[in-house]
Amino acid sequence: MAKATHEGQLPVRPYRDSDLEAIYDICVRTGDNGGDATGKFGFPRLLADIFAAPYVYLEPSLAFVLPDAADRPVGYVLGTANTAGFVRAYREKWLPLMASSYPVPAPGVPVRDDWLLEAFHRPERMLITGVYDFPAHLHIDILPSHQGGGNGRRLIETFMAAAAIAGASGVHVTVAVANARAHGFYRRVGFEPLPIAGDGPVVNYGRLTQVGEKGPM
Repeated sequence: MAKATHEGQLPVRPYRDSDLEAIYDICVRTGDNGGDATGKFGFPRLLADIFAAPYVYLEPSLAFVLPDAADRPVGYVLGTANTAGFVRAYREKWLPLMASSYPVPAPGVPVRDDWLLEAFHRPERMLITGVYDFPAHLHIDILPSHQGGGNGRRLIETFMAAAAIAGASGVHVTVAVANARAHGFYRRVGFEPLPIAGDGPVVNYGRLTQVGEKGPM
């Protein structure tokens, strides 16, 4: 049973298959720019089927959780060391497994969740020009009840070390402009804005691992 190392601070451990439903729950409960997205989408699991589940399915070795005293995850970090390779695997393995659950949006036909459905069916949106030195990317989410105490920083540092071992020179993240709290968090843990255009009202950040040699240009 996992125990906090001191008040407010929890350990980090590798993801297990038994954590999957908790990952879905955390993703949804933090999916509205850090707020609770429960009930906001017509497909309740779609958010996690884009931004969480494919990572633990395709690259479980780069998934880590923050467990509470009962060993149930209350936060996670997950991602890939090679975004281009992940996009290929998503299209070849994840889409065939899950595509029947989600319709492809038809041009000019408004559908609830259409922007999420488009994101689900178009993994190539993850290929961002200008992040050559930052080939890895991550997603981190922690339930509000367990934010603070250095929990987010420990998740980030755990992922950074694992990405470096996997050969990534750097890690990038994409943050919605509206998510002010996330911008402050990433700056505090060493990410710097990258001078590249994003897909929509977003800011891209990058941080080198120890195998990197260059900083943001």
